[in-house]
Amino acid sequence: MLNPADILKQYWGYESFREPQEEIIQSVMNDQPTLALLPTGGGKSICFQVPALCLEGICIVVSPLIALMQDQVDQLQKRGVKAVAIYSGMTLKEIDIALDNCIYGGVKLLYVSPERLKTEMFIARAEQMNISLLAIDEAHCISQWGYDFRPPYLEIKEFIDQLQIKKIIALTASATRQVKFDMLEKLGIPEARIFQKTFARPNLSYSVFELEHKERKLLEILQNVPGSSVVYVRSRKQTKAISDFLRGNGISAEFYHAGLPGHVRAGRQEQWISGDVRVMVSTNAFGMGIDKPNVRSVIHYDLADSLEAYYQEAGRAGRDEKKAFAVQLYSKADLDRVFQRIEQSMVSVELIKRTYQALANYYKLAVGSSSLSSFEFDYDAFINRFNLPKVETYHAINKLSEEGLVELNEAFRQRSKAMIIISQQELYSFQVANKNLDVIIKILLRLYGGELFVDLLTISEKDISKLMGVSLKTVHNQLEYLQNAEVIVYHHPSEHPRLTFLTPRMDATNLDIDQVKIEWRREVALEKVNKIKEYVQSEFICRTRLIQNYFDEETYEDCGVCDICLSRKKKQKELPLDDLERFIAESPRTESDLNTRFSGIDQEKLIYGLRTLMDQRRISLTTDEKFTCMK
Repeated sequence: MLNPADILKQYWGYESFREPQEEIIQSVMNDQPTLALLPTGGGKSICFQVPALCLEGICIVVSPLIALMQDQVDQLQKRGVKAVAIYSGMTLKEIDIALDNCIYGGVKLLYVSPERLKTEMFIARAEQMNISLLAIDEAHCISQWGYDFRPPYLEIKEFIDQLQIKKIIALTASATRQVKFDMLEKLGIPEARIFQKTFARPNLSYSVFELEHKERKLLEILQNVPGSSVVYVRSRKQTKAISDFLRGNGISAEFYHAGLPGHVRAGRQEQWISGDVRVMVSTNAFGMGIDKPNVRSVIHYDLADSLEAYYQEAGRAGRDEKKAFAVQLYSKADLDRVFQRIEQSMVSVELIKRTYQALANYYKLAVGSSSLSSFEFDYDAFINRFNLPKVETYHAINKLSEEGLVELNEAFRQRSKAMIIISQQELYSFQVANKNLDVIIKILLRLYGGELFVDLLTISEKDISKLMGVSLKTVHNQLEYLQNAEVIVYHHPSEHPRLTFLTPRMDATNLDIDQVKIEWRREVALEKVNKIKEYVQSEFICRTRLIQNYFDEETYEDCGVCDICLSRKKKQKELPLDDLERFIAESPRTESDLNTRFSGIDQEKLIYGLRTLMDQRRISLTTDEKFTCMK
């Protein structure tokens, strides 16, 4: 068994672990079921990737997002670690090759969605693997109380029991007490050792501004806070409008959303990471899994649906542990809209069933067929064909997703891949018989070598076209021809979203859609939005403490750097808090007593001082409305 510190040095170049990574890794390697709650940027992936490289065998990583899987696999491969991902949209041949390499090819980490664990093909092949560790990333998805519930996560326990997996780690950046214990119960590891790093980020200053004209404030913030920034908005239309506004005011900005072609998104992401573009204006499709430590500000132009989502997105600022800013802009109308969105998402069971039936008809699926079948999905063409309402149908598809029946993945950044699937002798014979394809085959071998015969490798059509001196279209056509001739497997990513049927196609009339459960989910969503409202409207309680308290981290220590703490410090310079406390300590005081004793102080400041002392639990108010010191 290899030493974790040596692995960290060899593959990541770090001399030491961050607190509490080393303890978490030792817990995992000692066969102790483990739950790690580390804030965004806290190094969660190290906690399973290092033990995966220390242990004999393969680590299976359960992850909910294709883009996140791809990013982590890309990062590992750049470090020289053999890692693969299996996700919806891959052909059976591609999946077969990937699974073979997991059994025989020395792959150390295999990333899969929770849905994949249920398939007969995957279970049969997993039984042949030497599984060293099961890592459940974004584990809050297990709990129905979480903000991103995924029903297939509930069935991970079955997989654990069936394959008798001993080493298990669950990881997430954010979970309330309720979510934390719910997910351990659902995984069947209630005895898990829990590691929870504080949700406080000492270098991150939280601020909230309530105002009607948000553009001016956004510009002011970006002019005063230099460095890279992400501006989160809710709609695709806003991403372009706001990036145009910023560019028009001399700030380097681009826009990003899941509806852009994959090569455009990849290019813009690279420009932002390299620093060629300073500000990315994006929907929440941007940022997941992106490793950019020097983000100086994250600005929410619109309200998030929950404090969990806000905390994760805001936490992408200051991952280098230098000073950074998380800013929320909002208006009273924004608060109304966030509640309206929840009400609009309440669609009837009848529409949910109608939408499911329409999807089945759209793809001509027979009852009982097509589990984990994935299809390109054109939303506008779909609703127009079946005369479905645009907004309500979108929410109906979300409800089908919450029920674990379908999954809609936006188009994502992915590179082309290829593998030669005939022997070297057969390939030579093919080249002799097909002189027009000899050049592209030779260039493939020159660029990617003999590995092409044993694994799906990432290829660049652009590099191939340069060497051949032909157009990208010609390269693509020739690669497609080689695939049709069964010489290679060639995967050219689609730019379109994909819809996956997660279970065999069911009879829509028999769908078990529980209206009571839908209403319960609505109540949970409303509760979360109320917490966001409480956060933005707070006038006296430290922002960091509000977040910590939301995640059941009890503390009375202020961060000292949020807008409320800075305002309090400014006012405290003018208000003798210690004198106020000493006066109350002599004997319980009425408001009239205090006004008389501190008559030279503005009453508003006096009230602010009393609230500050109460918030810090230094004084309290008795039943007969007198202020008294707390023991």
